[in-house]
Amino acid sequence: MTTVKEIIDEMVSPTAEDIAVVEKAYEFSKKAHEGQKRYSGEPYFIHPAATAKTLAEYGMDATTIAAGLLHDAVEDGRVSRTEIEKEFGKELLFIVDGVTKLGTHKYRGTERHAESLRRLLVATASDIRVLIVKLADRKHNMETLEHVPEDKRRRIALETLEIYAPIADRLGMGRMKRALEDLSFPYVDPDAARHTAEVRKMKTQETEGGLAKMRKDLQRELAKKDLKNFRTAIRMKGVWSLHQKLIRKHDDMTLIHDIAALRIIVRTIEDCYSTLGVVHALYKPLPGEFKDYIAFPKPNGYQSLHTTVVTPDAGIVEIQIRTEEMHKSAQFGIASHMSYKQLGKGIEKLDKDVQKSRFSSLSFAWVRSLIPSLMKFREKNGEVKGDVKTPQWLAELAKAHADIAGSEEFIEGLKEDFFSHRVFVFTPKGDVIDLPMASTPIDFAYAIHSDLGDHLQGAKVNGKLVSFDTKLGNGEVVEIIRRDSAHPSTKWLDIVRTSLARRHIRAALGMTEPAKPSRRKKRGKLGRLMAKFRQ
Repeated sequence: MTTVKEIIDEMVSPTAEDIAVVEKAYEFSKKAHEGQKRYSGEPYFIHPAATAKTLAEYGMDATTIAAGLLHDAVEDGRVSRTEIEKEFGKELLFIVDGVTKLGTHKYRGTERHAESLRRLLVATASDIRVLIVKLADRKHNMETLEHVPEDKRRRIALETLEIYAPIADRLGMGRMKRALEDLSFPYVDPDAARHTAEVRKMKTQETEGGLAKMRKDLQRELAKKDLKNFRTAIRMKGVWSLHQKLIRKHDDMTLIHDIAALRIIVRTIEDCYSTLGVVHALYKPLPGEFKDYIAFPKPNGYQSLHTTVVTPDAGIVEIQIRTEEMHKSAQFGIASHMSYKQLGKGIEKLDKDVQKSRFSSLSFAWVRSLIPSLMKFREKNGEVKGDVKTPQWLAELAKAHADIAGSEEFIEGLKEDFFSHRVFVFTPKGDVIDLPMASTPIDFAYAIHSDLGDHLQGAKVNGKLVSFDTKLGNGEVVEIIRRDSAHPSTKWLDIVRTSLARRHIRAALGMTEPAKPSRRKKRGKLGRLMAKFRQ
């Protein structure tokens, strides 16, 4: 069982007050779950303790770690919300409430899970830490899934793979994403997981000797260039990630070069590019395989240089080059930006809104547009007042009880609108609009405001008039032409990508029943399997 000392040892520069809060929550949770057992027969308390340790490893603050210890105390323990608030305050109670699942008296089965997720995401609109605690909670549940009754394992694993792993990805939490994917995969498709693991093992054995020699050669050459403050590591691709790539490459292993990658971590951005020069001087780069994610970060904030080179000892190998800060961000994502220790001395003495203002400057741009607690605040009349607007997708979720009656439509809409691959386009004023891949100008208009969508007459992309079925690409500037007399058409339902646009179109047309798009996506083997599990 995880001890309180092990949790505290993982914390980032904890104060005496931080330690006291965590120790108090540890004992409180331990008492609340006394006598309770997990499916494995072990004491239930091992779960909140493990959750808290994960949160500490991710650099979370004492309040979040304490919430991890107490996240099941109301639902599964013998503790009231009033007790939690009295002992630990409203802030911690809010996080616990957001993570707590619904009771069974009103919702059951699939509907219960959908409503619990709906509540979780709405709470996240006020505090991103709710979601991070949930991810840590889910990670330990997946680590112990073998003890859960067999009829529940597949559903839990599928939910993790389809919902929670993509959440971690969007938050830039690469380490969490990989853990959730690889823990889920064997329960969703055991045969495919076993095959992919064998392929990875075989490929690793083929290249490990060559990679080791390559690593020594690079270390020697980098040292010659006075690049001495660096470290190297070999990164193995996750099993689920490899499986997805095998599907995209039609099982052609000759087209996959990053099963094992060499990672070089340096001090500065300048060192990144100097290191790249050394690599390309030593090995021939593969044409078209260089990616500069430092100059052009991924939407979730990921930064690194990726190059694929031909080596005499290890064949074709991908090399990743990044700074320590980039590496930390790639592993822990938004969690790496959330430690109050980063906000400067005396931060604890400042007004909460001021804290948020400083905090917002450390966050990814897309996160600031996603989570109100990370958005900017303005000072007016000598007082700090909130200038917070709930992001569109969360606003829609907040009223989903009224807009989406069925749990299946809610989950499918969530996956379409939030967890699919994303494109980031701009308004003429430079505001970033975050949309699913293959979105159209109609989706763009409704993402800004329902009135703009309902009166859409035309659209320009990069200054040129385009048709409504045009697929938007990253970095494009989209301008909507509005006219009062313009109205939606039923044809739009076959064009739009987002469930948000689809719902507004149906409402404008007076359609009471959902109209399914005429075009359906082709499913692969795993997609069909997932659909079967959902039935």
